[in-house]
Amino acid sequence: MAKKKSFRWSDESEPHKQRTKFIIKEHPEIRQLIGRNPYTFLVIAFCVSLQVVMAWVLRDAAWYWNALAAYCVGAFACHSLFVCIHECSHNLVFKNKTLNIWAGIFANLPLMMPSSVSFQKYHLKHHTYQGVEAMDADMPFRWEAKLINNSTFGKAMWLLFYPIFQALRPFRLKEINLIDGWTIVNWVVEIAFVATVAYFFGGMAVLYLMLSFFFSVGLHPLGARWVQEHFLTHGEQETKSYYGRLNVFNLNVGYHNEHHDFPSVPWNNLPKLKAMANGHYDNLGYHTSYTRLLFEFLFDRELSVFSRTARSNRGKIGTPKYKDAPVAPEANVSAV
Repeated sequence: MAKKKSFRWSDESEPHKQRTKFIIKEHPEIRQLIGRNPYTFLVIAFCVSLQVVMAWVLRDAAWYWNALAAYCVGAFACHSLFVCIHECSHNLVFKNKTLNIWAGIFANLPLMMPSSVSFQKYHLKHHTYQGVEAMDADMPFRWEAKLINNSTFGKAMWLLFYPIFQALRPFRLKEINLIDGWTIVNWVVEIAFVATVAYFFGGMAVLYLMLSFFFSVGLHPLGARWVQEHFLTHGEQETKSYYGRLNVFNLNVGYHNEHHDFPSVPWNNLPKLKAMANGHYDNLGYHTSYTRLLFEFLFDRELSVFSRTARSNRGKIGTPKYKDAPVAPEANVSAV
């Protein structure tokens, strides 16, 4: 299979604003779903507590027990926390913006890398400028895509070290000031937390937390989320949703078309949104199995890190025509 040399370039703006207009005109009752869910903080408190307890329990365990626990337990807790940070970035937990920032910093604790404040800065740009390299930190670097391309081993390493690639991308977003007072607070709090864990629990506890974080967004079925969301697995359809069992741990972030169309709807209301406007979503391609998608991404040579839609001119080239993409036959296989 020949290697791809470029992203798919589009001369249309991102597709979600247009669909949102059609849906809200047809289903104005969806406005009732817009709001905040302060109970998300209980999820944060539970997952942070779980990871601290697990780190304490495994403080004297062998590294392989730490790795197994991180893969089977810690990855799910950390992924839930990452989604909670995502909710905080949209101010969907508390009405007060400062409280959302603090909630994100708290959720960041077991993730080991101080990223919640930076994420809250650049994530909203992803919604507005989807696919615009200079504005969207979710878009891979061209050198990153060229380095990995469609190699099975390369894609496995890309997922395993995805947090590192992701951490580098915000530096190309010239319109965002990555270092400010809140960023420093995020770093200080996180360093203090890691130092405390290392001092009282030891190195194995730190290893457990670090592995949990890397598995949660990397070489794990949950890591297939990054492929699910915007990789071109269904023709030219840019955004795909996931309707599978792991949405329990994902806090429904799998409802990704729905989220991009209505980013002010909290995670608990996304299934209700789909039910109300299902006529606009049931003809779109989607996934039901992260495990299947993970292996498809790794071994399908037609899928590479270049399998993304890119756009220039800040995405304001043309208005997309509102149309539903056909569902690919392989999209409807139910599994975990």
